[in-house]
Amino acid sequence: MPGTARIANLANILTGLRLVLVPIFLYALFYDGGHQTTARVVAWAIFAVASITDRFDGLLARNYGMATEFGAFVDPIADKTLMGASLIGLSMLGDLPWWVTVLILTRELGVTALRLALIRRNVIPSSWGGKLKTVVQAVAIGLFVLPLSGALHMVAVVVMAIAVVLTVVTGIDYLLSTVREIRATNRGS
Repeated sequence: MPGTARIANLANILTGLRLVLVPIFLYALFYDGGHQTTARVVAWAIFAVASITDRFDGLLARNYGMATEFGAFVDPIADKTLMGASLIGLSMLGDLPWWVTVLILTRELGVTALRLALIRRNVIPSSWGGKLKTVVQAVAIGLFVLPLSGALHMVAVVVMAIAVVLTVVTGIDYLLSTVREIRATNRGS
C-alpha cells in the first residue's frame, strides 16, 4: 500500500527515468529509417535499461518503505508508455503486425482502466501470471527491437506468440477475478 515516503526517492526516480527513456528509445528505434543496425542495438539497450527499472522501482518501493501514491499512480503509466511506444514503433516500422500491437495495448489499457476505476476498492493485485506476462512481453519486444534474422528472428516470433497468449489468458483471468471479487464484496456489504 502506498505510504507517506518522500516523493523524491530512488523508486520514484527510477519510474521517472523510465518515462524519460521512452523518447530516447524511440529516437534510436527510428534513427535512419529504423533499420540501422547500431541504432537498433542502442534502442535495445535503452529498452532493456528502462524495462529493468520497472523491476527495481517496485522492489525498492515495497521492501524499503519507498511506496508513495505518486509512484503507485505513475508506475503503471510509465510501464504502459514504454510498452505502448515500443509496440507502436515496431508496428510503424513494419516489424510487428498491427493486430499484435492492438491486442496487447487493448488488454493493457483495459486492465489499467479497470484497476484505476476500482482503486478505492483495492480489488485484485497483480497475479504471477500477470508478472510472467510482463516479463515475456518485455523479452519479446526486446527481441523484435534487435536486428535479428533467420532462426533468431523465428525465436522472436515464438516468444511474441507466447506473449500474446499470456496477454489474452491473463486479461481474461483478471477480468473474471475482478467480477468474482466485486460480487463477493457486494454480497458481504
